[in-house]
Parts: sequence; structure tokens; C-alpha cells
Amino acid sequence: MKLLGIGSRINHPTYGFGVVTNVDSRHYWITFQEKGLETIELNDEFETIEAINQEVDTVSFYEVESTLRKLLKQWSDVSEVVPISDKFKGGKLIIEPSDTNLTSKEIPIDTFFHKIVMVRDRVRVMEQKINSNKNLEDQDKIDLQQYITRIYGSLTTFNVLFKLKSDHFVGVKSK
Repeated sequence: MKLLGIGSRINHPTYGFGVVTNVDSRHYWITFQEKGLETIELNDEFETIEAINQEVDTVSFYEVESTLRKLLKQWSDVSEVVPISDKFKGGKLIIEPSDTNLTSKEIPIDTFFHKIVMVRDRVRVMEQKINSNKNLEDQDKIDLQQYITRIYGSLTTFNVLFKLKSDHFVGVKSK
């Protein structure tokens, strides 16, 4: 099977006329006149109207970027960019002592949120290092993993600050 290059024009039985805008090892991304952007399998049935014969990299930039991002997240101490919930952007955290003679402390919520994200990322790195450690027995790894799960559970209070649910802390799930 010869791969079509970016810019090739096709006629698909379901989507109609379209132009190949990206190719990876399994799919074509095609912008169709009537249906917009769709992803189809390389071996999908369609009529080739005009084939652009160019070298096609079967690994897309997106796949390379995703793999690199996953590796960096898994093995480094680099924090990813995690968005704060819109309602807290630019807000402040005020810590007031019970003694009214003492002064309160104001912290920009963005600064506080950044610290929470750093804690989360460092716990994740610790978790990876424990799981990949060759000197720990499996039971020791399980025991340490349970502590990490409890740490995440203790931090679920701060989930309200995260814009995306996928960034939330998750502790032990109730049955």
C-alpha cells in the first residue's frame, strides 16, 4: 500500500471530497468539504483523485510530542502547566489567626496553587521511583504505594482549585 502525501485529494464514500492534511502510522487526517476534519484508517475505502507523492513520515509530530511529554512527566522533576480554575484566577488566600491582635497573611492564590501542583508532581515522581526501584520487594512497593494513595487522598481538598478534572488528586476510591 502506497501512502498518500499531505495535499492529496480523495473522494470518500461517506464523507465526500477531501484533502489529506496529516498522516501517521495508522490514520489520515482529512479535511472534507461537507464534513470538516475527520480521521480515517489508512486502509479505508476511498477514491484517490490526486495523489501527492512525497515522503510521508509515518510518525506524526503529535505522536513524538506526546511520547516526549509522557517521558518527561514520568521521569523528571519538571512541572507541567496545569490550569487553575477560572473562578480563582487572580484571587488570594487569606490566613487569619484566631488572635485578632496578630496580623493575617495574604498569599496570591496562583502562588499557592503552583505550590500544590509542585507537591503533586513530586509525589508522582516519588511514586515512579518507588515502582521502578529494583532493590525494593514487591510487598514494600505495595506498602509505599498505599501511603502515596493516602497522600493523594489528603490533598483532594485542593481539587476545587484545578480547572480540569483530569488534574485532580485521587485517593482511595469508595466502593
